Parts: sequence; C-alpha cells; structure tokens
Amino acid sequence: MTDIKIMVVDDDSNICELLRLYLEKEGFTAVVMPDGERALAAFDGEKPDLILLDVMMPRVDGWQVCREIRKKSSCPIIMLTAKGEVFDRVLGLELGADDYVVKPFETKEVIARIKAVLRRSGVSQEKKIRQVEYENLYINMENYELRVCGKVIDTPPKEMELIYHLASNPNRVYTRDQLLDEVWGFEYYGDSRTVDVHVKRLREKLDGVSEQWNLKTVWGVGYKFEVRND
Repeated sequence: MTDIKIMVVDDDSNICELLRLYLEKEGFTAVVMPDGERALAAFDGEKPDLILLDVMMPRVDGWQVCREIRKKSSCPIIMLTAKGEVFDRVLGLELGADDYVVKPFETKEVIARIKAVLRRSGVSQEKKIRQVEYENLYINMENYELRVCGKVIDTPPKEMELIYHLASNPNRVYTRDQLLDEVWGFEYYGDSRTVDVHVKRLREKLDGVSEQWNLKTVWGVGYKFEVRND
C-alpha cells in the first residue's frame, strides 16, 4: 500500500466496492464516500491525492462537489458519469476536472487515467514522501525513523508500519483483521493477537506524549489513531 490516497465518491455501492478493490490491488489507499455531502465534509481531513467523482448523485451532485473543492484545492479530479454527451464532458473540464470517464467503464482504463493524471499533477507512487507529523511525534517511512518529543526511538519495522498506517488515517477505526491484511499482508497467517502485541509495545513508547492524539482501543472493534479536532 502506498501513501497515495484516492477518494471514490459515488452513491452506487457496487461501483465503490469494485473501484476500492482495484485501487488497493494497484497499491493505492482508497477511501469511499457514498455521497457528495460526506465527500465535502471529509475532504479537509482525508486530504486525498485524487478524487474519482460521480456526477449524478442526490442532494449534492458531482458538479457542485467539483466547484466547492476547486475553491480551495487543486486536488486532481476525474469525473465518473453515465452521460457521454460532449456538453457534460466540457462542463466538467470547465469546472476544473482533470479528466472524464463515461460509465460503464473498464476498470483498467480508470486505473490508467488515474496514473496519467497523477503524473501530470506531479504525484508519484514511488517518490511521494511517506511521513506524518503530529505534536511530539514524527514518523518517516523513508528511513524508518520514529521521533518522540524530538528523540529518535528504536522501533522494529512492523511497529513502524503499524503506527504509520494508523497515523496516516487519523480517527479511522481498523479491525485487527484489517490491520493484519493491510500492514502484515494477505500472505500472513498469524493470529490477530499479533496486532495487540504490537499496539501494546507502541503504547509503551507513545502513551502520555501528547494530549492532541493517542492510540486508542475501540472495544469490540479494533484500534484507531485518535486526533482531537479542537
């Protein structure tokens, strides 16, 4: 999984799931939004590198989402729609969309267009710096460096990958099985208690470091890197 995040915005759950599976297979991080309102509400927090945006959605359609995002961001946008008329393509581009794909589409074409738009926008799967920073915490996956309160802390690779994965997706809850899949990989046949052990070791390094964030257990579900918004 790379640090490049693609936001998929579509009210068709089947299309969302299909795109999510293919995006993750290609190494992208995928976040799915079922409507335009939630996409706009989540945009600042998620900070996607590219948006796949359906046009025909209830309440807030793709045109309006595109307009609102363009007021504050140059994040690449690829419009998805069942309409193929020239007018719709031109409107999307005039509103600031970077590309346009007509449904039904071939998933391979969508992936190819994503990669092309990312190249044009200067975002590279290989070159994007994989680091996150919060109060008293700095994680750099280029050199596997964890700094707590400015001090470098010796940390095994899997602990680094786990805390980076959680901290890169603040306030998102992950089950133990999801973390096994996404951090350890599908080929890992271990027990979900492996996650608990690694979280415990990370807490020994991180607990009490900041009031702005913490590594939190969500009982009966899993874990999240909780960040206060105030």
